[in-house]
Amino acid sequence: MTATVSIAAHLFTPSEQGVIAVAVLVATFAGQLAFAVIVESRLSSAGTDRRVTFPLWLAAVSVVAGVALIAVGPSVVALCVALPILIAALEVGRGVSVAERLDGRELWASLLVGAGALVGVLAGFADQPWALVPLVAGIVAATVVRCLPVQHRASRPEPRVMGWVVADTAITGAVFPLLNAMILAFIGPVDAVLFTAMSTVSGLLAIPLNFMRLRLLKEHSTLDIVVSAAAVLAALIALLVAEAIGLFGLLFGSAWQESATLVPLLLACGWRAASLATTIPFAALRRMGEARLLTGLRAAVSALTFVLAAVGLATQNLSAVFLGLLVAELASAVVYEWARRRRVARLERGAAA
Repeated sequence: MTATVSIAAHLFTPSEQGVIAVAVLVATFAGQLAFAVIVESRLSSAGTDRRVTFPLWLAAVSVVAGVALIAVGPSVVALCVALPILIAALEVGRGVSVAERLDGRELWASLLVGAGALVGVLAGFADQPWALVPLVAGIVAATVVRCLPVQHRASRPEPRVMGWVVADTAITGAVFPLLNAMILAFIGPVDAVLFTAMSTVSGLLAIPLNFMRLRLLKEHSTLDIVVSAAAVLAALIALLVAEAIGLFGLLFGSAWQESATLVPLLLACGWRAASLATTIPFAALRRMGEARLLTGLRAAVSALTFVLAAVGLATQNLSAVFLGLLVAELASAVVYEWARRRRVARLERGAAA
């Protein structure tokens, strides 16, 4: 979504960019919900084979949305309507490929998305009105690749597990689009764009963490944890270098160039990296089938996250907002690990009895 925000900075007015910034996080939320229903609920259903596939209906809807967006052209309304569908297809497709180890397919899909984003961003720099076309075309092409037939069938999720998984995803994911809508309303479009830009830029750290989360939902792997931690460190270094050479100012235009961005960016990266400590006990509880417990814990954590971020928002300072998110993430890691240890201790007492 970094490419979307970057292209929007060159095609739309500042007020339109603020709306698109909120729409990007709403689309991310939609993608999380689709992922929860189609992928995570099946991976969390301990009584099944936990197999997942990319639904053809979602691929078809995504292709239609992409073609329509290309036909309409650079329209704020069309972009805001199409984004949730396109992002849902991206999230589900990526999740299926990683969980089922469809590495060759995922490599081609990632290259298509990356190439489309690169061409689109370069076209945006040149203020070309068609700059969104390569990005959307890359997403559509990747969706087609990811929905190619596979030999297995998707497991049927346990209804109880699906309900809890979707509920906790909805509770957790709703915090960020709501928070950015508040930023847009109370601080203005520039800070709303910056919040989305920094969230998506720091999201580079979330790529290996999401990979690790999917692997750990299948089974615990120390190797996957170590590799993911190393990838997070490498991504952090790359982001700091990009900030130092002014790449993000070039990507996001005046909103980034005219603001003090280093401190909030560091805090945003810290927030993302802290989820490494959260993901390990979270995935362990998922594998144990503790969907109901996790929903309660995530509801409490989400409330804490929103309160701390809102306190930061009251200062009208993005650094304070990201600091609130970082503190909440660290607290989440403690809560999940405490819950995991209690569950393990209970199982050990039961086995001893």
